[in-house]
Amino acid sequence: MARNGQKQTVKAAKRPEVRLPELMAWEGGGLEPDGDYDGLELVDEDFAGQDGRGARFMDCALRRCVLDEADLAKARILDSVLDGVRGVGTDLSGASLRDVELLDARLGGVQLHGAVLERVLVRGGKIDYLNLRTARLKDVVFEGCVLVEPDFGGAVLERVEFRDCVVRGAEFTGARMAEVDLRGAELGIARGVEALAGAVISPAQLFELAPAMAAQLGLRVLA
Repeated sequence: MARNGQKQTVKAAKRPEVRLPELMAWEGGGLEPDGDYDGLELVDEDFAGQDGRGARFMDCALRRCVLDEADLAKARILDSVLDGVRGVGTDLSGASLRDVELLDARLGGVQLHGAVLERVLVRGGKIDYLNLRTARLKDVVFEGCVLVEPDFGGAVLERVEFRDCVVRGAEFTGARMAEVDLRGAELGIARGVEALAGAVISPAQLFELAPAMAAQLGLRVLA
């Protein structure tokens, strides 16, 4: 796309640069509210139903951990890797994720409403019914993953990229976007097509979204 003879570009998201130190093995036990976890490697742990509300994870690696119904509301996850985690109904509402890699996750009904995500990479895996309502996403990359009915309602997205993703039944009502690149997504939008101002799509996506856009504008297309 060009304007006034100048090529228009999209600002790329800044990816996390996670350099984990030598990690100490997790010695077991459950999560604790407001717990402080620093420089730990947690492998194949089952945290289902546990209460880690307000906990802080810094320079940690969680590998293949189970997070079913885990309460991690208002948790802070910093400079960490979550690899192969799985769970249904994990509560991360109001959490803060900064410089985080979420790799090959299998999650359903994750609550991230009101959360803040900055320099986060979500690569591989599948996440069903991801709730990001009113969340703030800055420098976030979704890469090679499947998102089924993600809810971005009322969220603020700045420099967010979707690369080689499948996005089905997305909700964008009330979202605000700046430098959001959707061109790499197989994109399906259930509601909120009017919120795409500030996003970039491909010509093929524009063709696919044309009926929804026409409906939003009240246009009738007759042969």
